[in-house]
Parts: sequence; structure tokens; C-alpha cells
Amino acid sequence: MHWTACLDGGMLLLAETSLSDILTPLTIDFLAWLAAGPRPYGEVMEAWRTSCPRLTVWEDALDRGLVARSRRAGEAAVIELTGRGRALLAARERPL
Repeated sequence: MHWTACLDGGMLLLAETSLSDILTPLTIDFLAWLAAGPRPYGEVMEAWRTSCPRLTVWEDALDRGLVARSRRAGEAAVIELTGRGRALLAARERPL
């Protein structure tokens, strides 16, 4: 568990959060960014790669099968949503 601190009316509040609580909104942002269509691998790496070992949005999405890397003949590699990634994004976009 990790601790998250925030100010509320001048008081410091601490709450336990898991790393997945922090990464899930970032993963959804990543999937939404890709939803418009495949993006070149270089563009994805420039926008989403990080050297922070705790912010693994790109790697987690790939490991979970939410995105895939593909290469078409004569073209650069692209990153695109998988069916699983589209389903997760659609489920998150539904109103509660």
C-alpha cells in the first residue's frame, strides 16, 4: 500500500491507496488517447514512456492485452487498442 496526502480545508489527510488505484485512471487516459486510431510506435513512446519504475502505464496496458503493437508491410510499427482495451474503455465511459 501507498499513502496519498491531500489538503482538505487546511488539514492534511492521509489515505491508503494501492498502486493500481493510481494507475487505473492513467491507463484509461492512455486507452482513450489511442481510441481515435492506431498511433505510430515512436509517438506512443514519446508521449507515454517513463523512466519511473512505478508509472508503468504503457507496459501494463501491453501486458494486460489492452493494446498491441503491429507492423504492416512497408510501414512503421503502430500501437492500437485490442478488443479487450476497447471493452475496458467502453465500460469506464458508461455513466454510473
